[in-house]
Amino acid sequence: MTIEIKVPQLPESVSDAMLVAWHRKPGDQIMRGENLVDLETDKVVLEVPAPASGVLQDIRIKNGTTVTAGTVLAVLAEQDSAASLEDAASDRAAVAGVTPAATPAGAAAKTSPAVRRLLEEHDLDATMVQGSGKDGRISKADVMAFLKADDSTNVTPGDRTPSVPAETAVVVERNERRVPMTRLRARIAERLLAAQQSAAMLTTFNEVDLTEVMALRSRYKDAFEKEHGVRLGFMSFFAKASAEALKKFPVVNASVEGNDVVYHNYYDIGIAVSTDRGLMVPVLRDVDQMSFATFETELGAVAKRAQDGSISMEELTGGTFTITNGGVFGSMMSTPILNQPQSAILGMHTIQQRPMVINNEIVARPMMYLALTYDHRIIDGKDSVQFLVSIKQLLEDPSRLLLQI
Repeated sequence: MTIEIKVPQLPESVSDAMLVAWHRKPGDQIMRGENLVDLETDKVVLEVPAPASGVLQDIRIKNGTTVTAGTVLAVLAEQDSAASLEDAASDRAAVAGVTPAATPAGAAAKTSPAVRRLLEEHDLDATMVQGSGKDGRISKADVMAFLKADDSTNVTPGDRTPSVPAETAVVVERNERRVPMTRLRARIAERLLAAQQSAAMLTTFNEVDLTEVMALRSRYKDAFEKEHGVRLGFMSFFAKASAEALKKFPVVNASVEGNDVVYHNYYDIGIAVSTDRGLMVPVLRDVDQMSFATFETELGAVAKRAQDGSISMEELTGGTFTITNGGVFGSMMSTPILNQPQSAILGMHTIQQRPMVINNEIVARPMMYLALTYDHRIIDGKDSVQFLVSIKQLLEDPSRLLLQI
């Protein structure tokens, strides 16, 4: 009996996807649930698992092809003999020089898209790498450790490249490498250009003294982590301060639809996360109702899903306000671009000890520049400046967050 493997139903608002990579070839023995191919949409990577065990008979669609829901990707010849499949898995492991116990059957299906791409770049099979994760799951660290160990064992003293005398001219070959944009990168470019062309963007700046936040965090970080099982980060302070400031200035939490201004009475904040595939903005719902511990827990979980490619479309849609933190990469000041249809985005930057005048004395303080880019079509300069001042006041006196004043 043959089974057609089709493109699954795509997430809402996604019309097509690009076939990124096949992980099996015709004639391969397939286990039920094993990931066969990756499909990349504008925002997420979808995996297409095998609906049954059998032999991959025919591949209909090649890598790099754009497909839609229901498109037949391949044909699988169903096979009832589980024993023959187990034998095939053992044979593949034996060729790789490991035993099936070292890497559980189907470990390749448990790797993230980022790990699979790393394996393909170095022409490795998943069965060659010992996974350190749960149920033998392979991480990027496992692959890098394998490559490092392989390099150290394969290079002998005689193989090492001799040093080149100083007077010897070294000719470096000049070349170029052309690769197509990923769907996500192309979508990011499209949205950034659209934001610049359709919104009247303006940025206002301020600076915040984080002395009190850092002191509070230092005083309670160990007890917080022991009680809640998660670290107390800076982002929870900024997110909670933003939610309170949005309540005072509802126009900053609004969006433009045609000739209408849509005001939202909820505070769904997107947090920009850097991934191997590009920038993603997972949305945390009702941030104003979250405790610090709940926020940190949910942010950690959704950021991990964004980085390993398992995040859902729903987690990336919606949002009434966005926060981006260039400070983790060392940025001192920037002008973030709107995440439309939102009307404002807060930019955090690196924390630096700077001389400040406090009570007529010059003292060193941990300072951060803040940037608020906003849509001047609906947000006036007065509102944008006062909104940023409100965030500054809440962070410089964190007790305001508890009292909501």
